[in-house]
Amino acid sequence: MKKIFKVYILLAALALSSCSKEYLDTKPTDATATSTVFSTTKNAALAVNGLAKMMTQQYLDSQGFNGEGTIKMYYGNYPGNHFFVNLPGWAPIINNTYNESTASIYNYYPWYYYYKIIANANAIVARVDAAQGPQAEKEFIKAQALTFRAYSYMMLAQLYGNRWSDSNNGASQGLVLRLDESTGDMPTSTLGETYSRIYEDLNQAISLYTSSGLKRNNNFSPDISVAYATYARAALNRQDYAAAESNAVKARAGYPLMSNAEYTSGFSLPTKEWIWSSYGASDESLYFFSFFSYIGYNSSASAVRTFPKIISKDLYTKIPSTDIRKSLFLNPEGYTYTISSGLADGALAAKARKDYPALQSDAAVYAYMQFKIKAQDLPGVGHLNHFRSAEMYLIEAEAKYFQNKPAAEIQAVLEGLNKSSGRDPQYTCTKTGTALLDEIKTYRAIELWGEGFDWFDMKRWGDPIVRKSTTNGGNFIAALAITTRPEENNRWTWKIPLKETDFNSEIK
Repeated sequence: MKKIFKVYILLAALALSSCSKEYLDTKPTDATATSTVFSTTKNAALAVNGLAKMMTQQYLDSQGFNGEGTIKMYYGNYPGNHFFVNLPGWAPIINNTYNESTASIYNYYPWYYYYKIIANANAIVARVDAAQGPQAEKEFIKAQALTFRAYSYMMLAQLYGNRWSDSNNGASQGLVLRLDESTGDMPTSTLGETYSRIYEDLNQAISLYTSSGLKRNNNFSPDISVAYATYARAALNRQDYAAAESNAVKARAGYPLMSNAEYTSGFSLPTKEWIWSSYGASDESLYFFSFFSYIGYNSSASAVRTFPKIISKDLYTKIPSTDIRKSLFLNPEGYTYTISSGLADGALAAKARKDYPALQSDAAVYAYMQFKIKAQDLPGVGHLNHFRSAEMYLIEAEAKYFQNKPAAEIQAVLEGLNKSSGRDPQYTCTKTGTALLDEIKTYRAIELWGEGFDWFDMKRWGDPIVRKSTTNGGNFIAALAITTRPEENNRWTWKIPLKETDFNSEIK
């Protein structure tokens, strides 16, 4: 790793500000001395903001690698069960066949991206205590850096670690746990040790957030709610259900579920439900390289105009007609379209353009295409959500189920998410046993569609990915209509890339 991931202490140059222009233009990244970055808590706070900026940058000279948005799209959406895009040439990515190709850039990207964040977070953790400034500010800044580090290790563990049920209670290979500014050779820890470190970072962060008494002033900087949310998701992955439940409840406190008007507004500006997001604005655009240029239905990018993103027919048919979320996908019932591809013209295309006038005039229209996610500005500007309170409801429900808590408690959580919120005023849940678990899984898929959870959920559950072809009643083209079982493809675990193992002799 020493030849790959170096800490350049560039974060102040990526800083945010509370003024109208959120991201400041400052000195070149390699011109900011370490002593300057950490001389004061004000500068150290800018370094934390630089971590936030890293989540929306372009990487590895590729238009497709745009920070966290790429993780959501290429690693969460594309290889999942319920997300279709008519790209047969992308079958290796969509069918998740690169996870054992250790020389592939797709294998390398998440490792590179998250360890870059970790390395810079480590610098903040190591140096902020010596900065000049109030103790409360030091504590809050360190808590934020620890939250970034824990989040990054959690995401890496989902990709490069086994699902917990396959880990021999955490004895399987985990990650290289770099916790300081050293760059020498280092072995991997176990998966259990990896999650223990995630927990330790979050426990310390929560303590520091509390003792500091400070609050954040924007949605794209982490705070104690983000630490709780990260804890809840990590604990769910680790099958530590009591911790998942308790932290999910804490995370969503103060973040009520959004209204239907907010839900249908495009998922590109923070609402009262958003716990944490990445900043996006026209003057900080990645243009055709951003997440919203790959998914926003109104984007002018060819990646959307030619290849709109589509919900699986199987999942769409499970959404009740009384549910507001059904209206976010193009219903082809009663219309004609090309069954083999989903491509629509004539009356169905006209309906789409009438109902969604922001759709580009030359955009292709497909049956079941999505209208959930919309760019705020073209070609693909928007705030990128990472945690919503809706996810915390779903974590709570799942964690209660696996703790064998009364079905009525779980049903109440699901009704709180789906009925009390107004998403589906007719929703009711009386299911028990495995049918109740299936209900939780279905509503995770419905609620979080397109937000980067699909493949990660299927891996965690150990459920097969089963995509039905157009000839078998589904809407996937033949090249993507696959069945992938959890024991295949290295148990869906990405192997450590050669760019790490070639330079780190401690990894066996």
